Amino acid sequence: MPRPSRVRPSGRAGFRDRHGRGLRSSAAGPNLPFLQTRIDLFDDIVAQTATYLRELWPDDLDDVTFEVAGLPAAAPEGTSGPRRGDASGGPSSLERYRVDAVRRSVTLYRLPIERLTRVPESRQAENAAWQHRMVVEGYVFRAVGELLGKDPWDLAPDRYRD
Repeated sequence: MPRPSRVRPSGRAGFRDRHGRGLRSSAAGPNLPFLQTRIDLFDDIVAQTATYLRELWPDDLDDVTFEVAGLPAAAPEGTSGPRRGDASGGPSSLERYRVDAVRRSVTLYRLPIERLTRVPESRQAENAAWQHRMVVEGYVFRAVGELLGKDPWDLAPDRYRD
């Protein structure tokens, strides 16, 4: 039996404009700031750490680009590509970052870093935000250290001292 002409097969087009009231507003409303998502937080930590390292090593990191991706693309077996940072002793061998010395780029993969990296404390702890920041910064330091051929602890020796 054919459908009547007034029924749309996908109701998504007019879903937000029911009864002539116009489009719905954002969940935060006009007077509240937008919520910061985990993606935004990860991007901010990577950008701040990259800026910090660029201030310490301006000649070496001037032309380096930092990128953030969700997951690494699957590479065909047996191909030799850029160097990769993978999990050392982690639950999976999924790479956490990729360093391309030819393009002078560092790509950090958000989901493997956040989901597969073991943190000794719970996310419910009072210092969970600090622990998350240290994990992300640690991978940025490792990737830059691999790119420059230096030990990550030598990049900013006074960073974590009290």
